Amino acid sequence: MAEDAAETETEAVDSKPLINRPDFWFSIGGETAFYSPSWLAYGGSFAFGYGSGSSIGLKTSLFSDGGEFKVFEVDLQLRFYTLGRNAYDGIFIQLIGGASFVNYSEDFSGFFSFPSRTGIFNAGFGVGWRFLYFNRVFFEPAVRFGYPYFVGLGLSTGLRF
Repeated sequence: MAEDAAETETEAVDSKPLINRPDFWFSIGGETAFYSPSWLAYGGSFAFGYGSGSSIGLKTSLFSDGGEFKVFEVDLQLRFYTLGRNAYDGIFIQLIGGASFVNYSEDFSGFFSFPSRTGIFNAGFGVGWRFLYFNRVFFEPAVRFGYPYFVGLGLSTGLRF
């Protein structure tokens, strides 16, 4: 009888899902975005965040069309992984919102100046996939849709701790 109770207790412990602790992550990446139908802007980004299953983070991006059009973005990201509350890889969906600072400089004397000539709010959502290697290194292709950039594509790489 005592053996049966011990076996049942062991089975109950073994059947409990392991909970992964939330992690910190950071990434760098390259992106392109359609800030208007006539401008395709290219740039880079830096992001960091915290969480597993869902995560919250901050992302900054700098875009240029190679001419007089430049954009600096500062975004808050709220990400949800589709594989469950303990996931930190796989398909994710994220909400994005923040500010875009737009410069149109005709002389290209400086890449970006503060304050920018135009500041606007941006908002959107994105879908991507985090491919995890060695439980630390990841690669993320992603697409995002929103205002004022219509659509954007990106590829980033990073580390999780």
